[in-house]
Amino acid sequence: MTTPLQVTARLREPVTIEDHARGPSNAPVTVIEYGDFQCRFCGAAYANLHELLRQRADTVRLVYRYFPIANVHPYAERAAETAEAAAARGKFWEMHDWLYEHQDQLDPVHLSLGVEQLGLPPDELNGEVERGKFADRVRRDFVGGIRSGVNGTPTLFVNDVRHDGGYDLPDLLAAVDAAAND
Repeated sequence: MTTPLQVTARLREPVTIEDHARGPSNAPVTVIEYGDFQCRFCGAAYANLHELLRQRADTVRLVYRYFPIANVHPYAERAAETAEAAAARGKFWEMHDWLYEHQDQLDPVHLSLGVEQLGLPPDELNGEVERGKFADRVRRDFVGGIRSGVNGTPTLFVNDVRHDGGYDLPDLLAAVDAAAND
């Protein structure tokens, strides 16, 4: 009797300098997250990934890619494009953190207030988002996620291999430690 081969999903779009990364560039473990700023599960993973980076500061680099599920989360795409507009001004991670820490305030009015809190020009950013200036970047991440087998959020890859375990802190620590020792 033969058993079916278990196919492990692999990242199809390699990490590049255009990706948003936090942590040492030469870290032995890279965790890639495909996330949606309005997804409550991504919000839960956010706190755990933040703590993972704190506990494994020399071991882990976190890469964030956009995967807004617009048919479920009506503000996710706008939030992603706003994060990219902030990135163009050197404030991606500040915007990223604000978005996850204010998930219940992603409507355009509150989003503008968040942009302003970060010291960014809200009218300018809103204009860029309205014109779709950063839509291609968000779409590129989304399509890359589809090509890599992403079908929900959050989806994590650890050193280019899909992490099908949980995203609570003990699971993440175990996955990172195992990858660091490979």
